[in-house]
Amino acid sequence: MSGVSIETPRTLLYGVGLGPGDPDYMTVRARDIILKADRLVHFCKRGRRGNARITADAIIAPDPGREIELAFPVTIEVPVEDEGYTGPIAAFYDEAAEQLAGEMAAGRSIAVLCDGDPFFYGSFMHLWRRLAHRFPTEVVPGVTGMAGAWARAEAPISWGDDVMTVVPGTLAEGELTRRLADTDAAVIMKLGRNLPKVRRALQAAGLINRAIYVERATMAGQVVTRLAEKPDDEAPYFSMILVPGEGRRL
Repeated sequence: MSGVSIETPRTLLYGVGLGPGDPDYMTVRARDIILKADRLVHFCKRGRRGNARITADAIIAPDPGREIELAFPVTIEVPVEDEGYTGPIAAFYDEAAEQLAGEMAAGRSIAVLCDGDPFFYGSFMHLWRRLAHRFPTEVVPGVTGMAGAWARAEAPISWGDDVMTVVPGTLAEGELTRRLADTDAAVIMKLGRNLPKVRRALQAAGLINRAIYVERATMAGQVVTRLAEKPDDEAPYFSMILVPGEGRRL
């Protein structure tokens, strides 16, 4: 109808990608939302600040009255396929969603701080699934951890018509091997206790000499090394393996 304006509902839920860890890779949009949101939310391990919140320290000081900490009941100490993980984690997301819903029902905007990109293997997605249909939502994309990793490793990941596959290290060894053997380039996420299995799969797929191990890309303590030269099987949460493609180069 001509002359009639329709008011857009105020966004209440933001999933804010903060990039791979170096605050210089944070977008202008992410910074703006962090500064204006009524509540800042971050995921963390019990007794520790979350990495995304630490990244945000570059632009905003801690403010207990404004912040909501969501501490996971379990993390890497329980395998993800175990009921001792899935049950408590699902209940955790249910409870967290209702806590945030209460804030938004009162008219307060929520910025959930996310490592990398909110829609790429992110915890925010589980809140989004529970809340986005109930409250106006915006997802702010961020530089992914893998983009930070291949930039710092100086390893172009895909050339020409290379097909790149993102593989979680949690897959069974045979499935890992099959998928790695069937792609031109790969990024292997979720290493942790899976690193020995991933190493064997790369060896079986004939890719071990192309594999690059990257730990804490763009952050303090960054490590970049050929996987074949890594002497141990330790792999913290912020680690991944890159297998650059070898496609058409002009």
